[in-house]
Amino acid sequence: MSGRVILVGAGPGDPDLITVAGLKALKIADVVVADRLVPTALLDEIRDQAEVIPVGKVPRGEFTPQEEINRIIVEHALAGKTVVRFKGGDPFVFGRGYEEWQACEAAGVPVEYIPGVSSSIAGAGLAGIPVTHRGTNQGFIVVSGHVPPGDSRGTVDWGNLAVSGLTIVILMGIHYLPEITARMLAAGLDAATPVAVVERAATPNMRVVRSTIGDVVSAVKESGIMPPAVTIVGDVTALGPAFVTC
Repeated sequence: MSGRVILVGAGPGDPDLITVAGLKALKIADVVVADRLVPTALLDEIRDQAEVIPVGKVPRGEFTPQEEINRIIVEHALAGKTVVRFKGGDPFVFGRGYEEWQACEAAGVPVEYIPGVSSSIAGAGLAGIPVTHRGTNQGFIVVSGHVPPGDSRGTVDWGNLAVSGLTIVILMGIHYLPEITARMLAAGLDAATPVAVVERAATPNMRVVRSTIGDVVSAVKESGIMPPAVTIVGDVTALGPAFVTC
């Protein structure tokens, strides 16, 4: 008899930020397939007889191929088990959640998705930065920086984005930050535009580096910031200190 798969977004990394529905799913799981960005403290909440399978992905390093992750979750579900794919980072905005959904559908496995708290907003908020603020701007946009401007795989018009008047939240953008910032500056974005980079938001190792679009590349290099990190570009970044409550 077929089991089922529940894709659970784990949010930005703090175990207190998982949704009630997500925690309930963990507690009924027979198998938990977890990546390196999940709040690992929550694995203490699963049943003693449940199996935990790590499927880590390190940017430009060791990783479990997506096809292997798909195979694992489908295989266990077809064996009649309730499989929770516990996903860190920001699967609601980016990530492989939909590919896993498709793999389940293709195999005839029942699948559901429980979104987590989006790190694209939570990361900024935890640093005391509102992504919008009346009198400063009217909106924000979240984009992936996993490919640079001009790359054939890319779909972002960084030039138009730079002059949009919106807060720009960049996920997975640390590696190509030099190319991204150079393109936005060339499009006319003021070099003095405030920028903040939030590393490992909602974890004990969280760090925030504040700079400007003209200097952020050197600031990131000097600080040693590494992925996962959220980069926030826009005047709201300068409001950050006034919103810090801890």
